[in-house]
Order: sequence, then C-alpha cells, then structure tokens
Amino acid sequence: MDLRFGDSKPTDEERAAVDALLGPPESAWEGADDRTDTDLRWARGGREARERRDLLLPGLHALNDRVGWISEGGLDYLCRRLTVPPAEGYGVATFYAMFAVKPRPATVVHVCTDLACAARGSAQVCADLERDVGPAGSAGSGAVWQPSPCLGLCERAPAALALRAGETPQAAVVAPATAGAVADAASAPHEAAAEPPAVAAVPQTGATSAPLAGGDGLVLLRRIGVVDPGSLDDYRAHGGYAALRRAFALGPAGVIREVTEAGLVGRGGAAFPTGRKWSATAQQPDHPHYLVCNADESEPGTFKDRVLMEGDPYALIEAMTVAGYATGAHRGYLYLRGEYPRALRRLRTAIDRARSRGFLGKDVMGQGFAFDIEIRRGAGAYICGEETAIFNSIEGRRGEPRSKPPFPVEKGLFGKPTTVNNVETLVNVLPILIEGAQAYARTGTDTSTGTKLFCVSGTVARPGVYELPFGATLRELLELAGPPESLRAVLLGGAAGGFVRPDELDVPLTFEGTRAAGTTLGSGVVLVLDEGVELPRILLRIAEFFRDESCGQCVPCRVGTVRQEEALHRLKDRTGAAAAGDIALLREVGQAMRDASICGLGQTAWNAVESAIDRLGAFK
Repeated sequence: MDLRFGDSKPTDEERAAVDALLGPPESAWEGADDRTDTDLRWARGGREARERRDLLLPGLHALNDRVGWISEGGLDYLCRRLTVPPAEGYGVATFYAMFAVKPRPATVVHVCTDLACAARGSAQVCADLERDVGPAGSAGSGAVWQPSPCLGLCERAPAALALRAGETPQAAVVAPATAGAVADAASAPHEAAAEPPAVAAVPQTGATSAPLAGGDGLVLLRRIGVVDPGSLDDYRAHGGYAALRRAFALGPAGVIREVTEAGLVGRGGAAFPTGRKWSATAQQPDHPHYLVCNADESEPGTFKDRVLMEGDPYALIEAMTVAGYATGAHRGYLYLRGEYPRALRRLRTAIDRARSRGFLGKDVMGQGFAFDIEIRRGAGAYICGEETAIFNSIEGRRGEPRSKPPFPVEKGLFGKPTTVNNVETLVNVLPILIEGAQAYARTGTDTSTGTKLFCVSGTVARPGVYELPFGATLRELLELAGPPESLRAVLLGGAAGGFVRPDELDVPLTFEGTRAAGTTLGSGVVLVLDEGVELPRILLRIAEFFRDESCGQCVPCRVGTVRQEEALHRLKDRTGAAAAGDIALLREVGQAMRDASICGLGQTAWNAVESAIDRLGAFK
C-alpha cells in the first residue's frame, strides 16, 4: 500500500462512510452564505474531528462495514480528516484480524476453529467447505470463508459468523454450523435462522436443570429470559436502577466502602480487589477520570459476558453508571469485541433509551451527576483484552500493552486516572448495593465471595453459562452440565489456563482453591474433553492461537510463541525418548516467556502446554 497523501482517491461510498461518522469536512461549507443552525453544527463537527485520533478505530470500522475492506483512498481520506499520519493509520488497520487492506468479497464468513469448536467437529465443517465451496480465503459467489479464533459462541459449537458489508451491514450467527448452513448464510446473511434467545445459553433455567449447589437461586443471571432486553420499563419493573438509587444515597465513598467490604474481586482472571481499584482512582487529583468496561472477552471458551449483554443489557449500563459515580468518572467507554453483533445492537438500544429517559447524560436521575457511555468496537485482537492495550486501541493506536508502572489508576486512558473492569465484575456491584455488603459476602468463601459465572463447553450434554457460589466443586459443576462417560481432562481458564485430571474433580472452584491445586480459575472457562479428543492437536491449536495473537512488541513472546508452535508440530506424532528434546526446549522457551514478556499473553502462553505435560503425561 502506497502511504503518501494524495496518491489515491476515495470513492464516493468511502467518503460517505467517513462523513457519516465525522460530519462533512469543513471544505464542504466554504462559500456557503445561508447556513442553518444544523449546518453550523455539522461544520463545527467537521472541525472538531481534527486531532481526534481516538476516532480512528470507529472510522476504520465505518469503511470496512460499508465496503468490506479498507482501500488506500479510503484510509487516506480518513487519516486526512483526523490528521493522523497515513503510515500510522495503516499500522492500526493491519493490526486487527477483522479488517482487510486488500479487495475481498462483501461477505466474509468466519468459521471458528478454536478449542470448543474443535472439540465439536469444526475440522469437519472446514473440510466440507473446502470440498463444496473452495479453499479458505478463495473468493466465490461474492463471499469468502476463513478460519477464525473463538467467536464466543461455545455453547453452540461449532460456530460461524457471516458478515456482509454495505450501507446497512448485516451479520448472522450460524451455530451449530454445517457446511450447508454456512454456505446459505454467505449468500444471504439476513435470511439466516434467527438466533436463540440469550436464555438458551443458561441451562439452569431449563426444566431439566438441577438447582444451584448450595444457593437459593440465580443472582447475576436472574433476569436473563425474564425481562425483555430492549425494554427499560421491564428492567425497572424487575428491580432495575434500585442499585443506582442506593448509590446516590450512600455517596461515592459509601459505594466504595460497600464494594470493599463485600470482598468483590475482578472476574477476568487477575482477581484484583475491586474496591481498592475504585478507591485508588477516586483519590487521584488529576482530572478527568475515565471508566472502561472491558467487554472484549476473547479468551477461547469464554462467553458469559456475551450472555449478560445480550440478555440483560441495562444491568451493565446501570453498573457502569454506579462505577462512574463512585470513581469520579463522567465518561465511560464500553469496549466490545467485534464478533458480538447482537450484543452491539442490544447495548446501543439500551444506551439510547437510558439517555432519552434521563438515566444517562448531563443530570442522571436528577441527581446532578453527569455520566455517559460510548461503545467502542474491537476488531479481532485478543491482546486488547489486556487493560493497557485497550487504552491504546481506544486512542487510535495499535493495541499493544504498555509497561507498568504507571498503573491505569494513575495514568490510563488519554493519560488520565482510569478504572478498568470487565462485565461480570461490574454487574456484581448491583446485588452488593441492593443486598448490602455483609449479605453478599455470606455467599461463597471467606476469600472468594459471591457467585461466579462458569462457561462450560466441549463434550458435555448441556453446555452453557452456569452460576454457582464460590466454593462449589468442579465435580458439582460437571454434574449440572452432564459430563461425558469417558472423561480425558478439563481445561480450566481457557488457552492461558491449566488442565485438571479426572481424579482431581473435587477441586473447589475458588481463586485460592484452584491455585492450591496447581491450576487457575481464570475467567471461568471450563472446557471438557473426552477420550475421543486428540490432546496433542488441542495443544497445537493453543500454540497457534498464541502465535497469531501475540502483538509482537516484545521478543520473548514474539519469538517464543513461534518456537512453542514449531516444537508442538514436531511432537504431535512423537512420544517417549523421541519427544524428550522438544519437551526440554518447550520448558526453556516457556520459562523465558513467563519471566520476560511484557504482558500476560506471553507470561501465560506456556501454562496449558506445561500442565498437559506435567499433569496429563502428554507425549509419554
């Protein structure tokens, strides 16, 4: 791609896509004498787009959504409007897997080949597509299909997502996927079968489900399937906005005190105390403060946040408002993974209706508190789940992690104090405020309080999202989901997690319990593998995933993930003495990544492979 300004021209369609986002450029108003108030607003919007590098990612989405790919002319025009060097714009566009900088058909079908889908036959779907449609990446009949990392549809594996560009972009989920269904969606995404409701992913609400182990009922999932996700009135009729009213009664310090005393810790895997994070942000003298909701759940096997956003979107909007109030933030950014089209629609509707009714905006609920939310769509980059990589992505840069310190609570988004929490963590704040900290903390254990959402997938009878009190055992969870007769292993925590043997199922599902057992709870992934699954190929897929998703910023991760994959390619058909040399190499490379990588991706890329070798006896 030639990155010199002016060497290529945008099409009218590309100009329209960018101008719809940024407003017409100032040049469109030169010489106009009879401007209306609306005209002046648009002209001012065109001027204000300058130096707004943070609009680069939405602008790339606008081009990709409208045309299907990002041309030299389209990128050049967008970069001119935002005064971003085109070479840097190109670097951002090529960072994300969902964007293309070369021509391709308007319809792209992403076929998941990651862990849960691999366990459910995605390899056969791909083989059938190659036979019936053609090789991956080859254009035909106005569409192209390509393998994809996890789409967050693990309870309906194997899964595919069809995206069609145009003035009105279309998206269709195909799950469970077959080659025929994928081909049909490629030809007409809008005619694909309607998705099942979000409640279909919550087996505990079904007639055949077992009750919660040790609990009285669902807490975080209690409104899924009960309320209309598009209705603010329905949400309020089922207790919505009671927590925000109590927050205003308590005051910011009182809210933080309740969250701290409840013992709430982050649900994304790090388990950092939420109250401490909020307090540290609130105390920073530098302003403005920001809130970022990390809804980019890209860990293979994770889909709990998707179910919450699709089935109870107003709960997240309310929880973000509470968090903004407590931490002194007046703007929240909801960073949503690009592979969640239904969640995007639901959240846009919820935000618009909450704003129109006074639950967002300059005077929330008449309390004199200003807070609003802006959605930012990711575009296929697992690394953007790292909290500082999110900042770079929102700011219009490559989604590469930053070195710490400084920490986000001191210098985060736009260099200002920032709180980052994921969806599940934020939604937990609502029952804390409604029940009170002490009542909330009575569920779970002393150090892991409340309930936890678990994403159960793989070879089980009832895959889906399960809510259990902390302290329930893995065996109890699998009994709810219907374990296979011949269990080989359970992967806890996703690609960055660890394996559990069939004789270790009584491990308590708490952060401290799994840690003591030599594994991790992570974000709540529970991938069940029976004896029919080829473990070496699962490990190879994990290595391929980390190789693809490494941002390449630091040498240990950039080189180490490639060396790990190469060794596993050699090992997939080797055992015993023939495997010893490569296993030793894997250990050396894994330790180097763990010790020297900048962020958690490289530091944990060896975890699952190590546990498979040490706990499962892989390659013996």
